[in-house]
Amino acid sequence: MRQEEVVLFHSALGLRPAVHDVADRLRAEGHSVHTPDSFDGEVFESIEDGTRRRDEIGIPELMRRAMAAVADLPPELVFAGFSMGTGAAESLAGTRPGARGAILMHGALDPAGIGLEAWPLVPVQIHYAEGDPLVDPTGVRALETAARASGAAVEVHVYDRVGHLFEDPSLAAHDAAAAGLMLERVLAFLRGLGTGSR
Repeated sequence: MRQEEVVLFHSALGLRPAVHDVADRLRAEGHSVHTPDSFDGEVFESIEDGTRRRDEIGIPELMRRAMAAVADLPPELVFAGFSMGTGAAESLAGTRPGARGAILMHGALDPAGIGLEAWPLVPVQIHYAEGDPLVDPTGVRALETAARASGAAVEVHVYDRVGHLFEDPSLAAHDAAAAGLMLERVLAFLRGLGTGSR
């Protein structure tokens, strides 16, 4: 099985232990994982506080930081992200030559809204909770449609009766069963990239 090189972008809560935990699970399967810190060490307990910090920094600067984080890495990367981090992951997967996949946890953006006229032949996996007010289903559908139009493999997994960032055990939204299922699906997606089945 091919070992993938993954860049995992954190949510608006910052580079919390839950992000490291997921990275470590991927490493345990033989993958190389990078976890850029877009907030320079700041972490938050609430989405509101983290979103405020995101807005203070600004999306253009956050994207600059994301691009700088991968500038010295090889082309063949899998880009993954949680919530806020899905924006960087999707944008880089859609624009950086050599990208092998996009794993978007808790949201997705309309490719047209981030300047992409079409989605490249890059496999996509999307995860989100049913009814999550922080996820725009139209963005998910737009990306799914664009990926299918390009011939890229796409998976969309919807989780029932769970909250935003449900993989983080320190949050009230945590759901161990959903978190475990999402991780299984992410690992299966990475295995599929390695076997060329996507």
